[in-house]
Amino acid sequence: MEGLNYKNRGEGMGIKVYNTMTRQKEDFVTIEPGVVRMYVCGPTVYNYFHIGNARTFIVFDTIRRYLEYRGYKVNFIQNFTDIDDKMIKRANEEGVTVKDVAEKYIAEYYKDADALNLKRATVNPRATEYIDEIINFVKDLVDKGYAYVVDGDVYFDTTKFKEYGKLSHQSIEDLEAGARIEVDERKRNPMDFALWKAKKEGEPAWESPWGEGRPGWHIECSTMACTLLGETIDIHGGGADLVFPHHENEIAQSEARNGKPFARYWMHAAYLNVNNQKMSKSLNNFFTAREILEKYDAEVIRMFMLSGHYRNPINFSIDLLEQAKAGLERIYNSISNLEHVIDVSKYENLKEEEKEFSNKLVEYKNRFIEVMDDDFNTADAISVIFDMVRDINSNISVESSKEIARKALDMIRDLGSPLAILQKSTKENLDEEIERLIQERQKARKEKNYALADKIRDELKQRGIILEDTPQGVRWKRI
Repeated sequence: MEGLNYKNRGEGMGIKVYNTMTRQKEDFVTIEPGVVRMYVCGPTVYNYFHIGNARTFIVFDTIRRYLEYRGYKVNFIQNFTDIDDKMIKRANEEGVTVKDVAEKYIAEYYKDADALNLKRATVNPRATEYIDEIINFVKDLVDKGYAYVVDGDVYFDTTKFKEYGKLSHQSIEDLEAGARIEVDERKRNPMDFALWKAKKEGEPAWESPWGEGRPGWHIECSTMACTLLGETIDIHGGGADLVFPHHENEIAQSEARNGKPFARYWMHAAYLNVNNQKMSKSLNNFFTAREILEKYDAEVIRMFMLSGHYRNPINFSIDLLEQAKAGLERIYNSISNLEHVIDVSKYENLKEEEKEFSNKLVEYKNRFIEVMDDDFNTADAISVIFDMVRDINSNISVESSKEIARKALDMIRDLGSPLAILQKSTKENLDEEIERLIQERQKARKEKNYALADKIRDELKQRGIILEDTPQGVRWKRI
């Protein structure tokens, strides 16, 4: 494609990222040129993931894809929390082991994630695979005086980490006042959190210097991120609900142990509401991703989820999903028209009068990259695609060249690729009999035998094929 080539330009590409830590957009500069070390908090695998989770997963999948689109190599880690209170509760309810619950719901996660076209992570580490590393991490914190042991439990002393609260931009006093803290008189300070939990009856446990027990939630992610990506990573992401306490605690324990920044950029996807209310089972507005996938194509769901900026809350409703579906269909109609032009046009090479529009397609790509470079603004990126499609529809017909139609089709696919949409072909292979009937109908119409033409049309309709007579020729689709 002629024009400005944004790909593979290495470091300093002009991407800006909003950093939750600094509350401002910053130039994106990686630790290692051309490589992104990215850790995104994954699911606790005790149930199917819900549509709020799906939004976060789709957002960070898109960010990862866009960074790859811009030429970066992305080492993308998304963990499975496979040991925690919810999992133990579910295992006891079902009369199985915690490992059984984990195996079941990790498999179910992959089914739904694959259905949503989420690209597989470089590694999906499980907390239980890193017990030795977790124990060493906790031991280092105890040795450095940042953690203390009480009856086999190990707690992080938040007062020892002077910057505690810097991600949520609150002091320890403010956090204490606003948090629901479980009273535990064994803790030195109300905000101290568990790094290691002593064994209780009926719970899985591992040997440690403090007796049998299991890891706390926060220590898992710090350990896996450090082990797989290094002591300082480029991007740490997750849902907005993780800013405090999870990510705040990750920062405290990681930086206390390693003495260096844990992550350069902290990114958080905002909440998803349902019919303008917070999603909850008590309000009967709780949906799993699987329930929505049964009714809507993954591209529709992705289109909807990306139609708002990731830092803005979005409202989920069937009406809004239908709007996303209609918008996607408009773009696919344009793809269908372009595929038709490529099939039937008499002109192979770019015409002189089409060169200006060919350059204009590149301008749309530059606009797309400009808005995506600005903190991954998918809402504006989708608007650019719609503008381009309207322009394509006005400028390309069966009288256009195959080459300009291919350029336009390639550009739609190119801009859709980091969003993981618009990659399907609208062409289908009709079996020979249906193809023959369509040709017979065309022949009957040419001979003005309209009764036969109508009869064939009705027969095709009974077989689930609808014909449309358009200025570009006969088109068909399945009912």
